[in-house]
Amino acid sequence: MDRSLYRLLAWLSPAYPIGAFSYSHGVETAVEEGFIKDRVSLVTWLETVLGDGTGRVDGALFATAWRAADARDWPGFREIAERAAAWRGTSEMALESRQQGGSFLSITRTAWPHPDFNEVEADLALPVAVALATALHGIALETALEAYLHAFMANLISAAVRTVPLGQTDGQLALAALEDAVRRAVQAAVAVTDLDDVGTATPLLDWCSLHHEIQYTRLFRS
Repeated sequence: MDRSLYRLLAWLSPAYPIGAFSYSHGVETAVEEGFIKDRVSLVTWLETVLGDGTGRVDGALFATAWRAADARDWPGFREIAERAAAWRGTSEMALESRQQGGSFLSITRTAWPHPDFNEVEADLALPVAVALATALHGIALETALEAYLHAFMANLISAAVRTVPLGQTDGQLALAALEDAVRRAVQAAVAVTDLDDVGTATPLLDWCSLHHEIQYTRLFRS
């Protein structure tokens, strides 16, 4: 029996206890500043995050880390992990990825153990941690990455539903509208052969993260 789907659904479920609900990835400030005010502006914002921002970088990190783990290339994997830890524009973004990645790896090591988990450090950025687990447990790269980016978008939509606020129906309409953007992000990520060719072009997202650190009232940690 192929158990990969069951495991992927468990690991990327909102119920998986990695603390994702406490992060908005700048969405809270974008709402505060009026950049996100309805479903249309939310979808536009998230399409940019996927195509030009974190989705582009994390997708490439995920794909290259998955391939290294699948090949049991641990020196190469550690190099990717180090780059992922440093590849964050703000302290909040670094905390968001590092805390969730550490929690993910700790829980997954316990509930779904694999001997090769011992080959890596416990402090991994989230996309690298999920890439490691999915590669070790035989989940195909494109399937794993699409599920990862879907979960990323779903969490940010949930943050927007709570802060704009949006209704649950609008939240699901936004998620449906992002289906093609997620697929494009997956295709772009798996085509990356050199991480030196990858970058971001979302200065407003970085500004929102920086501003969030001093925002007067906050629901989220980022």
